[in-house]
Amino acid sequence: MREYLAVSALFAIFLLGVPWIAVIPDGDKPPSEGTSVSAETSEATVLAEREEDSFLLLDITTGKVAEISARDYVIGAVFAEMPASFHEEALKAQAVAAYTYAVRQREQARERPVHELMGADFSNDSTKYQAYFNESQARQFYGDAYESYYNKVSGAVSEVEGELLVYGGEPIIAAFHSLSGGMTESAENVWGTAADYLVPAESEADRLSPNYLTETEFTAEEARELIGSVEGASINTDRTDGRLIEIIDRTASGTVVSAKVGGVEMSGGEVRSLFSLRSANFDVSEDEGRLLFTVRGYGHGVGMSQYGANALAEDGKSYKEILEHYYKGVVLEKSY
Repeated sequence: MREYLAVSALFAIFLLGVPWIAVIPDGDKPPSEGTSVSAETSEATVLAEREEDSFLLLDITTGKVAEISARDYVIGAVFAEMPASFHEEALKAQAVAAYTYAVRQREQARERPVHELMGADFSNDSTKYQAYFNESQARQFYGDAYESYYNKVSGAVSEVEGELLVYGGEPIIAAFHSLSGGMTESAENVWGTAADYLVPAESEADRLSPNYLTETEFTAEEARELIGSVEGASINTDRTDGRLIEIIDRTASGTVVSAKVGGVEMSGGEVRSLFSLRSANFDVSEDEGRLLFTVRGYGHGVGMSQYGANALAEDGKSYKEILEHYYKGVVLEKSY
């Protein structure tokens, strides 16, 4: 995550719900580093020389743009965004989502170039775009397991190479997250903009996943400091209800839509950000100014649950069935 411009800009934060990072290998051999292009290279030259089945990635640490084959990029993204230990069908589903993301972003970068990208389709800034590892980063991340995981992931990508998800003739916003609260969330509830294919889907198996339920505690001092940073908020606990935080509304999937923090109304996402919670699906209890958040799932909850996808795969579902389950009404197409 861990991006999509226009409507996609509202979904840019979806990668924040994904606790993995992306990598880039090729076939049965180690990943290539891509073809480096000087930052001074003109955008016109870069676009003229590129291959159709490739992506241009800006490395924000070097200021250079590299051309990466579509296959290498997808292998890397899967490595990054989903545990390589997952079932092959889940890895295939992730590969399709990653490729769909990249194609959509490439199209939008061509139509509405972003000056900061210097002609690239996206950068390796994981706070804005899908993350990326080069070979050395991948080897460092996976250690001795790199070779075996590489063979597994590249094999899965080979099975779905060039496949992407389409709705209304356009690549979809292929949002995904690590772990839902048992039911995924709608894009409209989380980002305020509806997408017909990003609607709630059952993902009950997520409740059995590692760290589905977590607790985050704040001392009275820590709570006062954080709440005090909210403009207009009061840390006076002598109010009528005596509570620092009050949940006002939540969706059927469990996501907190709105809450009052120190008397100031905030969205569930803003509360999540303020207290660095794993998701906006939470309950909170207070004891003499201390706060205890009980949090369900990990991520924004929209689109495909990665742990849910793995559970479906373990239950015998194919990658196509997984994708159809989490992205409603989409069409799987072959781009090349």
